[in-house]
Amino acid sequence: MSARDPRLTPARPDLAAESLRGEIPAPRYAAPRRMVVRAYAASVRRAPRRDAPLDTEALHGEAVDVYDMDDEGWAWGQLLVDGYVGYLPADDLIAAEAAPTHRVVAPRTFIYPVPDIKAPPLGALPLAASVTGVAAAAGAEAMAKSAVAGAAAARFVRLAQGNTQGNAQEGGYVYAAHLALQTAQAGGDHASVAEKLVGAPYLWGGRSSLGLDCSALVQLSLLTVGKTCPRDSDMQAAEVGAALPAEALEALTRGDLVFWRGHVGMMLDQRTLVHANGHHMQVAIEPLAAAIARIADAGGGPVTALRAVS
Repeated sequence: MSARDPRLTPARPDLAAESLRGEIPAPRYAAPRRMVVRAYAASVRRAPRRDAPLDTEALHGEAVDVYDMDDEGWAWGQLLVDGYVGYLPADDLIAAEAAPTHRVVAPRTFIYPVPDIKAPPLGALPLAASVTGVAAAAGAEAMAKSAVAGAAAARFVRLAQGNTQGNAQEGGYVYAAHLALQTAQAGGDHASVAEKLVGAPYLWGGRSSLGLDCSALVQLSLLTVGKTCPRDSDMQAAEVGAALPAEALEALTRGDLVFWRGHVGMMLDQRTLVHANGHHMQVAIEPLAAAIARIADAGGGPVTALRAVS
C-alpha cells in the first residue's frame, strides 16, 4: 500500500506530520503527541463532525499519534495499530503512560472495581483492546478488602490507573482468562476468533463486537492471535499472508481469505465462509458457493483474490 494513501497519510491542506516535511508541502507541520483510547471504542471520522462518515474505530488502549486538537473537541491523528488517519473525539483520549501488557481475547469483557464478578462493573472492553496490568502484589490491599478471597482474586488481572472509561484515576480488575500477554508468541487459530463473533451486528467502519464490518472481522481475528493486519479489504488483499492462484478456490482451507471488490470473508473449512456482511447485517456463516452466487447477483462481481494466512 502506497505511503501516500490518504487513509494512511497524516496530511491535510493546512497541516502535516513533521515526519512528512520535505515530502508533502503544508503551511505548517506538527510533531505527534502520543495518546491512548480510554473509551470502549473511539469513532474515527472523515471530518470533525458527529455526522461525518465513520471510517474506523480505535479500540480501548490503542495508541494514537495526535497532531492537532481543535476547540470543538476533536483530535486529528493516526492510529498506531494500522496507520489509519482521522478525527476522534478528544474526550475519548488520554495521555499515554505505561505500555500495555495484555490484550483482550474475549468478544467483550468487563472491568470490575474489585476482583468479584458480582460487583457492578466500571466499564467494558472489546476484543483486541489493550490494557496495562500491575503486579498482583500491588493489589494485595484491595484484594484483602474484597468479598472474594485469595484463590478467587487470583483469577483476575489488576489494571493500572487510567484503564477505566469514566475515571482515569481508577484501575479495576479484569477476568484473567479473557486476556493474553502482549508478549505472547504469535499463533493460534484466527478462524476460531471469527467464529466467536458470529451474530455480532454489521456496522460500516465498526471494529468491535457491538458492530463491525467485513475487514474489521479479519483484522480483529488476526490481531487477537498476535498477527498484524491492515484495516481495509483492499489493503488485506495486497498484504496479508500469501496470494493463492484462482484454482485454489476449489481447495481452500480453514483461515484462508476470499476477496471480492470491497468485501472479504474467511474460510472455516473448504466450503464454508464466515463474514460480516450487509446482506445478513451481522457476522454470519454460509456456504462459499451461496455467497459467491448471491454477491454476483447483487452486482458485487466475482471473487477477485485469495490469500492464505499462515
